Amino acid sequence: MRNKIWSFILLVISFVACLPGAAFAEEAAEEAVKLDTGDIAYVAIASALVFIMTPALGFFYAGMARRKNVLNTMMTSIILMGIVSVQWVLFGYSISFGPDVAGIIGDFSWAGFNGVGAEPFADYAATIPHSLFALFQMMFAIITPAIIAGAIVGRMKFAAYSLMVFFWASLVYDPLCHMVWANGGFLRDMGALDFAGGTVVHISSGVSALVAALVLGKRKGYGMTQFIPHNVPFVVLGGSLLWVGWFGFNSGCALGANGLAITAFYNTNTAAAAAMLSWLFIESRGHGKPTTLGAMTGALAGLVVITPAAGYVTILSAIIMGLLVSPVCYFAIAKMKKKFGYDDSLDAFGCHGVGGMLGALLTGVFATKSVNPTGADGLLYGNAAQVGIQLVGVVVTIAVAAIGTFLILKVVSMVTELRATEEEEEQGMDINAHGEGAYSDL
Repeated sequence: MRNKIWSFILLVISFVACLPGAAFAEEAAEEAVKLDTGDIAYVAIASALVFIMTPALGFFYAGMARRKNVLNTMMTSIILMGIVSVQWVLFGYSISFGPDVAGIIGDFSWAGFNGVGAEPFADYAATIPHSLFALFQMMFAIITPAIIAGAIVGRMKFAAYSLMVFFWASLVYDPLCHMVWANGGFLRDMGALDFAGGTVVHISSGVSALVAALVLGKRKGYGMTQFIPHNVPFVVLGGSLLWVGWFGFNSGCALGANGLAITAFYNTNTAAAAAMLSWLFIESRGHGKPTTLGAMTGALAGLVVITPAAGYVTILSAIIMGLLVSPVCYFAIAKMKKKFGYDDSLDAFGCHGVGGMLGALLTGVFATKSVNPTGADGLLYGNAAQVGIQLVGVVVTIAVAAIGTFLILKVVSMVTELRATEEEEEQGMDINAHGEGAYSDL
């Protein structure tokens, strides 16, 4: 009898001793449900792909620049890998995605990545760590201001450029990011669709590039001297890497290894392919020969136009969008720029600004809930109002980018000169800004 009593007591003690372990196992199981290793791996790889787009843009732009400005042109991209990476951690992410303030900006709750850890944050990404979401978004913040440099290469002082892009990232990109993508952002709440950055990335940077070009003025000799791309293979290298990186750029915005990511992936490739073919057809008809530079420019225009729509439209719509963007951007680059006389050096506005506007509006036409139930139906599916909502998003983005960039340049000009001297421009920005040359004969 006594042995039976002790056996029962030992059994109870053993059961109680196991309770904490059981509770811990249940908590671990719940955490495993929240964090998905496949999603984590996919978004981490997408982040790396978007990161490589910044030096790729440097090569793309450098190939179109003059030999004496190659390194300076590359540095306009490379420097942002330093500036924005630090700014994003200190306060950029917090004011972009942090708790809402009046629908236009986040507060400083997450400054210094305070509270941004390995746990998921259901409001933005329920199956990946909050810190991974922040990392993925940082890659967008890095490359976006680099696009602006395409309009001003070869004539802006590097110190002035560095100051400009820091303030631009903080006062233009981050607020637009909040308005369009963050909880409480008024454009998001209004129903504006932008899957991967048609407004936030391309329209904002393209319009800002045009404003910067107008403020700085034309390059020395513009209209009298031919500015011929010095290294087309650089353009092909950079453009090809951009195309590959864009798969992460667009499909990563699904924030997981899922069907929507694959939809965005093939829409991205298909729109770029269609736009490249469309551009080459136009070029052949207009100039008699298809060019390598034209092929890469057309592909880039297709990547731009599909960005806001990648996760909302069918693959046939992606083809149509790719076919339509080339004649529009070609007109902007070949005709409109000449008509109005502005010097957009490498056609940042003609490709990103104009292509982004077209993409945002066409998203309102072709979007369908059959592709993405969290989106909206567009004009083609019986909801004409979506085009109007998209138009509001475009207009707000243009206003914020144009006014913000103009004011930032005026403030920076009070601290340092914006434009290089005629002598510096003549010698080249590589030697004058960096004390080095890309080629031994310079």
